[in-house]
Amino acid sequence: MFGIGTQEILFIVLVVLLFFGGKKIPELMKGLGKGIRSFKDGMNGMENESETGHKDTQKQ
Repeated sequence: MFGIGTQEILFIVLVVLLFFGGKKIPELMKGLGKGIRSFKDGMNGMENESETGHKDTQKQ
């Protein structure tokens, strides 16, 4: 996986845990999940707009 081994991943997790603490990490992940969901919804909205745009131009 991109040249990152198990030891590197464990080190990164340990550093994140030290910086943010155990109580803050679930809040960060929740915010990250909401951001990803919002991004996907926006992308789906753009796809729907482009599909309806193509249909409208084809009818004319």
